Amino acid sequence: MRGWRAALMLLALGGCDAEPMAAQPTLDGQPPIVIAHRGASGERPEHTLASYKLAIEQGADFIEPDLVLTKDGVLVARHENEISETTDVADHPEFAARKTVKTIDGQAVTGWFTEDFTLAELQILRAKERIPRLRGTVNDGKYAIPTFAEILDLLVEANKGRDHPVGVYPETKHPGYFASIGLPHEAPLLAILDQYGYRGRTAPVFIQSFEVGNLKALRAKSDLPLIQLMDVKGGPADDPQSCYAMMATPAGLKAVAAYADGIGPNKAMVIPRGAIGTLGEPTSLVRDAHAAGLKVHPWTFRRENYFLPLADKGGLNPAGHGDLGAEIKAYLRTGIDGLFSDNPREAVPAVKEGASR
Repeated sequence: MRGWRAALMLLALGGCDAEPMAAQPTLDGQPPIVIAHRGASGERPEHTLASYKLAIEQGADFIEPDLVLTKDGVLVARHENEISETTDVADHPEFAARKTVKTIDGQAVTGWFTEDFTLAELQILRAKERIPRLRGTVNDGKYAIPTFAEILDLLVEANKGRDHPVGVYPETKHPGYFASIGLPHEAPLLAILDQYGYRGRTAPVFIQSFEVGNLKALRAKSDLPLIQLMDVKGGPADDPQSCYAMMATPAGLKAVAAYADGIGPNKAMVIPRGAIGTLGEPTSLVRDAHAAGLKVHPWTFRRENYFLPLADKGGLNPAGHGDLGAEIKAYLRTGIDGLFSDNPREAVPAVKEGASR
């Protein structure tokens, strides 16, 4: 064993005499699902048809598009409505004058925004890697921005002949902001899902949001499964009086269960990390959520050393790959019902192996 790895292992396993926790069951006793976070975004630029297609090929149970709207009201897949980080918009002189500053969820943001472009204009652009220092740029410029309809068309083709269809797990991005400018998510989202046959409690879909009002509005109009996203800090942009930490308490989870079917917490809310990056003891969040009847799908599991716990790193190079499977298996023991990962290639077998024990 190399010296650096031995040192890391000694640090990470300081409490190795302790017995590992017994695996806890999922809420419904079914195997945990793998949600391809923005597609197979660890291998292709995120939110492209190529990324979603690869995730399906790698065995993901769901693909996850973040949804924003165009000027003409079309749902498209981008991580943010500000697109300079994920497209080549800055290289197009014809759009130079569109650069602006907007206040999104209370924060000043500079760049180019989907709501200032028609769909036809956005389709001129090409996607690029959001974190090139970790993932390179070899696929930059190859792929267009997909509409939500194109993503659902991809699923129609992929699901032909499947006993268990690959599902879709859309996130409404900044729904309060979009509603404030006359482009609400709810009506076009529900209309297109209904058009493609996503109806009822058992449909292979989850709709997720960091906001509360959007989910409550969706619940009033639909019985499709809903997920309340949560982060370690802050709270819903549409409810300044609330915070995610309070929502994650037993009382808060009971309130969430009145309008949602599960939670999507930052994974640090399930197992926090210590000061040197080691995994700590699991919190009671999964147990408390299950007691409230809520599923738990934490985010986001990535294979690069930069993101991994200390014991699972594969070296000192932040862009190198470590043992993502080991991290995932630690979380599976808490009873999580699924997880978001940029890397279905590693996550799918890890979940299958972990769930079989």
